[in-house]
Amino acid sequence: MTSFKPLRALARAAAASCVVSCALAATAARADIKVGIDLSSTGPAAAIGITSKNAMLMWPKTIAGQNAQYIVLDDGSDPGAAVRNIRKLINEDHVDVIVGPNITPAALAALDPVAESQTPMITLIGSASVVEPQEGKRVWAYKMAQTDRAMADVMTRYMANHNVKTVGFIGFADSYGDSWLSEFTKFAELRHIQVVATERYNRTDASVTGQVLKLMAARPDAVLIAGAGTPTVLPQRTLVERGFKGPIYQTHGIATPEFIKLGGKDVEGTLFPTQPVVVARTLPADHPAKKAALAFVNAYEAKYGPGTVTQFAGDAAGVYPRLEDAVTRALKTAQPGTTEFRVALRNELEHAHELVVPNGVVNTSAKDHVGLDQRASVMGIIRGGKFVYLSQ
Repeated sequence: MTSFKPLRALARAAAASCVVSCALAATAARADIKVGIDLSSTGPAAAIGITSKNAMLMWPKTIAGQNAQYIVLDDGSDPGAAVRNIRKLINEDHVDVIVGPNITPAALAALDPVAESQTPMITLIGSASVVEPQEGKRVWAYKMAQTDRAMADVMTRYMANHNVKTVGFIGFADSYGDSWLSEFTKFAELRHIQVVATERYNRTDASVTGQVLKLMAARPDAVLIAGAGTPTVLPQRTLVERGFKGPIYQTHGIATPEFIKLGGKDVEGTLFPTQPVVVARTLPADHPAKKAALAFVNAYEAKYGPGTVTQFAGDAAGVYPRLEDAVTRALKTAQPGTTEFRVALRNELEHAHELVVPNGVVNTSAKDHVGLDQRASVMGIIRGGKFVYLSQ
């Protein structure tokens, strides 16, 4: 009579093997992490969006050991298109997180769809208006770039130390300009600097001669241009052509190679606040972000060419370690592709601690969805056609 003991033993071994195999298969079958990205790769803000996208193309294919899908859409620098993109990413692609937009009006408009769907959003804008105050819809928003407030602080400190007493202001006629005028005025008053003239212009304007003549009539010691990308060249060129001899300050929104290329000799000597990536090679050796900033700059320029890195590329590069840090913890409580995971990811993005990214050191909390301190703010100057570190 044939014994069935060996067959039973084999069956038990096969069953045990199946348990292990099935468990591994289940792990391997865990849903990919989907990252929906909205950028201004065309339109007036293209100089910002293109370099952000370039940095994202360097991101690893996994996040915290999980396969990642990156879905990138262009909003053409149009807030309405940005909202349509984000709704598509949420409702059709079922992403776990939104990255972008990179212009302030679009980021503010995006608050409704991300809050409605409980999808965290990591924006690439300068203005803090998308994350402050931390209540209501804004609890779903985070921001990579240093705040206008911190940049206005370092800028006005530099102005005061260099005997600037009066300033003429010309900024975008939108929320970016609004934010900068508000923050700059607060710190200017603190440091006894008077804003003697205020003018506005649109990103698509072909002339600002009228505004510049009014600024110059007020005879300011210096002029601040509050804009981002290549549209900021126009008022500076007009000031130079009309004979303004005082120092010209710009915001951290200018730090692209296109600004220098388009501005040429007219932007030489421009003073501006910025973040570590832009001036990485000339940062002091003891700056806490220099190692990370320099490593990113070297990798980015090896891929895209010398002199191509921007602050916006640095911000985009920093999104990846922010995500990996938060995703690592979120995966312990929920799976990608679920509301529970999106909520967990939003919560964990609040717990970055001394996380070094190319543009600074991040410490977030329930009240602070930026997490950058003054280690992410330095003054720079355009010298010899390059962005150069100037001071803290």
